[in-house]
Amino acid sequence: MRWRDGRRSTNIEDRRSRRIPGGVKGGGIGIILLALVGMYFGIDPSLILNMGQNMQSTPAAGSRTVQPSAKEQQEADFISVVLADTEDVWSQVFREMGGTYKKPTLVLFTGAVRSACGLAQSAMGPFYCPGDQKVYIDLAFYDDLKNQLDSPGDFAQAYVVAHEIGHHVQKLLGISDQVHELRRKLSTRQYNKISVRLELQADCFAGVWANRANKMRNVLEPGDIEEALNAASHIGDDRLQKQARGYVTPDSFTHGTSAQRVRWFKQGFSSGDINSCDTFGAKNL
Repeated sequence: MRWRDGRRSTNIEDRRSRRIPGGVKGGGIGIILLALVGMYFGIDPSLILNMGQNMQSTPAAGSRTVQPSAKEQQEADFISVVLADTEDVWSQVFREMGGTYKKPTLVLFTGAVRSACGLAQSAMGPFYCPGDQKVYIDLAFYDDLKNQLDSPGDFAQAYVVAHEIGHHVQKLLGISDQVHELRRKLSTRQYNKISVRLELQADCFAGVWANRANKMRNVLEPGDIEEALNAASHIGDDRLQKQARGYVTPDSFTHGTSAQRVRWFKQGFSSGDINSCDTFGAKNL
């Protein structure tokens, strides 16, 4: 990805030097759930953070100050460029729709972080908190993306950011609020199906971003889209469940299969049109 000459966003909140000791701890199914959900990204973090009532919280005596490494600094620089590209793209899209795009803040943290959604640990992976309209990323996730999820490449990393920003777009359009309202009215199985459509739409929005960012700034290099598609294929519910426990349970899917995630990213990328991302009206995902 051509990023070094790109604009840097000023909407970065760097909390990496303030590392929170302790945090959430537990045993048995609690840790398993955290680890499994941590392989996903995009899920409403309150679903995980609210599990705290069944787990113990280790009191924090204070924060430790740690200086980020040179590698982390370069990754942060890269993230600021990707965030700036999302700002430019979605500002354009909202203008076309007669609206104004409200830019979110991206928070960099290490280990654990406090958000409007509660205390989060890096095991959750990157997430968007609708309560404060911020995206949270521990850059260590990118090592996991490369080494554990077999998804290397800078554009795979950019896709992660674009997906989370897609959830912010859904928040601004009122889509995510409508979906979350259904949680109290539907069974877990029914709500999971709606959640899949929400996540696939965020993937489609990420594709829209890739299309328009390339038209604006010629950011794509050979192999970039393949990196994003590879990442999407490696984080499907079916693949992750198969890796984690050896079998899949479709009724528990919350993000969509690998094939579905690839399909909707490609849909957004090929069209560059937000209107092509109506996963809620699609008969077949």
